[in-house]
Amino acid sequence: MKAGPSDRPAVSEIDLELLVHGVGGTTPEKMLDDPRTVRITGDDTAAVFRRAEDVDAESRPEDYRDRPVPEAYVWCNLTSGNASRALWLLLLPFMVVNLAHWMRPAAQDRPRTVRFYGLLVRLAGLTLTVLLVAAACEVALDLAAWQCAGVAACAGRHSWLGFLSPAGSGGGWWSAPGRRLALAALVPTALTGLLWYLSLRTWSAYESTRPLAHDPEPGHTSLGSPGFWYGRRLVARLRAAHTAAGLLTVAAAVLAPAASFDRRAGGTALLNTLGWLLTGALIAGAVVVVWVVCRRGRSENLLDQELDRRLVRRLPLGSLALLVLVVLYAGWSRPGWHSVGRLAGDTTFGGLALAQGALVIVLGVVAQDLHRRLPDPRAAMRGLGGPAVALLACALGGVISGGVAQRVSDWLDGTGTSIAGPPVLLTWQASVIPPVLVVLLGAVAWLSWRTSRLSRADRAGVDRDHPGEPEDTARTRRIARVRAMAALTDRTPLVVTVLCAATLVLGAGALVGALATGKTPDAAAERTYALVHGAAEASQALGSWLVGLGFVLFVTWGRRAYKDASARRTIGILWDVGTFWPRAAHPFAPPCYAERAVPDLTWRMVTWTRRTGGRLVISGHSQGSVLAAAAAWQLTPSVRRRVALLTYGSPLERLYGRWFPAHFGPAELGSLHREVACWRNLYRLTDPIGGPVRIPDGDGPEVDHTPPLKDPLAYGRTPGHPLPAPILGHSDYQADPVFAEERERLLARLRPDLPGQRPAQPAEARPAD
Repeated sequence: MKAGPSDRPAVSEIDLELLVHGVGGTTPEKMLDDPRTVRITGDDTAAVFRRAEDVDAESRPEDYRDRPVPEAYVWCNLTSGNASRALWLLLLPFMVVNLAHWMRPAAQDRPRTVRFYGLLVRLAGLTLTVLLVAAACEVALDLAAWQCAGVAACAGRHSWLGFLSPAGSGGGWWSAPGRRLALAALVPTALTGLLWYLSLRTWSAYESTRPLAHDPEPGHTSLGSPGFWYGRRLVARLRAAHTAAGLLTVAAAVLAPAASFDRRAGGTALLNTLGWLLTGALIAGAVVVVWVVCRRGRSENLLDQELDRRLVRRLPLGSLALLVLVVLYAGWSRPGWHSVGRLAGDTTFGGLALAQGALVIVLGVVAQDLHRRLPDPRAAMRGLGGPAVALLACALGGVISGGVAQRVSDWLDGTGTSIAGPPVLLTWQASVIPPVLVVLLGAVAWLSWRTSRLSRADRAGVDRDHPGEPEDTARTRRIARVRAMAALTDRTPLVVTVLCAATLVLGAGALVGALATGKTPDAAAERTYALVHGAAEASQALGSWLVGLGFVLFVTWGRRAYKDASARRTIGILWDVGTFWPRAAHPFAPPCYAERAVPDLTWRMVTWTRRTGGRLVISGHSQGSVLAAAAAWQLTPSVRRRVALLTYGSPLERLYGRWFPAHFGPAELGSLHREVACWRNLYRLTDPIGGPVRIPDGDGPEVDHTPPLKDPLAYGRTPGHPLPAPILGHSDYQADPVFAEERERLLARLRPDLPGQRPAQPAEARPAD
């Protein structure tokens, strides 16, 4: 249906510049360069601001004929505004595996392979949830309740375990092994409940934000799909499945030792039967969880507003009910049952490690197949970035589990002789950390040497960029060194490759060593050469201490963030890149701020252009340029042709194009260039984050400003810069005169006689009621 006269925008000559800040955030006062700002739309989490004098700019277009109206979209509180979000650092493995989902190579006419890739990553994410809860069970059930409480010497050193100790409590009611396990199960159960609560709360705030409704465009990038930024249904399903998996893991940890005791000769027939029935129920629950994870992936082509309410409610509640039955079963009186040795943790953690290794290998084969069919020479690690990141997520989960278990064991068993300690495999995994760090330090040393060589070679280039200036050797060296350091970003794939190779080899060696010897590294090397034994012993002790130290640092940063806003913002920077992507593989990962920010920007651009018919430039710095591009893809074609894009310090190609080629590859960026009215990108050689977007030849006017912006603006002292000009690097792009010039050129290329008098958007382009 055509728009009527009343729907037509008023013809206006007013221009709007919508500023979007980057990593780390800022204030609207700094963005607008005015201490008096007014929020015109939004809330305390994310909002659009104007200067107080520009609030009614649309009613005074004659005052803005020579300049655009600046608006600032401030989204930093989405990642760093709440103090409790600093604790998201503890969810790092979940965030990393979620990134692997989005790192697949570009694919053409391979929907089944793409779906299989996503399925493998979701299964890897499920194993991480089980691993985390199993590690909590290892600490609470095995080390504390089963081993330490069951040994008089260990329980005597920890008075809080006295009522669980048969010797310390005189055979009290809670001293029975099954009841000790049932009580200790509260710890991993509470952890699972906490993860469920955090995911539910953030799901209500992020995944429930409805984007602008529009029809899908055939052959368009997936970031422009109507449902890309609306993962409400998938995250709810995954949350139910992962919560159930955590509860079933706790139930299995409690059930296994009790059922094993009941199956012995002379055991109670009734308890043995109940044990088998509960085991069957656990297996059935595990099958249902895996089916839910495998059954459904992301739905992006449509705005899926349905919710599987029965599944979301019944699966976790059913798992909780089963856990309660297992706890009652384990707490039943069993005369003659004593806790000896350790629980069957080696089988559990060994099976998880084998499953994760198999998933990563198959994921690598699938990714290589996709990359081979549509090669992208700029893709990081030749399309293997996703499998590499999934491997790092699994390795990170393994070493954290092993290190924490080893540290708790050392704390409980001060003498090192009273309890058996954690499973052998966890000790081996913790022992892998020092060798991996040695390899990583070697790669860093090599990069430092290459950077030094590049810095010396670039000094001549610095002199050529500043002709006619008096020579200043120290100044030249500093500029060249900053340029060389900025170039290290382009070598990140090499560092990740070395780290992944070392992790894969050493992790496989740890698994083989644990299964082959059944001993800890120092015990296995006890009869070898003194050097080998000393290295194994040092690596084992150092590995557990390093993980313990890292855990303490995480907790310290989290506590500091509650009191220090600047520290909170610093910690929030760590998540600005990792949490850009929706939760597609793991529901307990930190939430995706773009699911709020992209709809915000899209709604603002559509409503403003429809109401005024004016010209609009969306101006994005750093991560803000990625949000601006994502928002432009969400516009309908008619609105997109009214919008100009100005990016600076942008990682669109340098980071996102290489690591996420299926979404920001050359074809996708070239399509965006053709679809917006015009696009200009500014960058500096001293910028470690931003770079050129490298639009393929033949896609219209050049996007990248050539040559790169000069940095510093002045080499020495000049009448315009009487004091030494700073090297700006990634900041203060607007201080360069080229910024204002390029903005004016973009506005000039937005012909007001066309978009200003174009009819209002069709019904599908308007914001939904």
